[in-house]
Amino acid sequence: MKQEEIVQLSLGDLNDRLDESKEKMMKLLLNHKVAPLENPLQIRDLRKTIARLNTELSKRNTQA
Repeated sequence: MKQEEIVQLSLGDLNDRLDESKEKMMKLLLNHKVAPLENPLQIRDLRKTIARLNTELSKRNTQA
């Protein structure tokens, strides 16, 4: 997910996306520990998306 898309989301959508991304990350990590993923770069991309979502949430909380 790109930063431009994240900025346009509402606060509720940000929280929902963050929860979904964290859940997906946990599943990917568990699957990767059991058997190597075909594309392990998915983990890195998802981790960066979670960081972008957290950054936008904290930025909005400090502005409020």
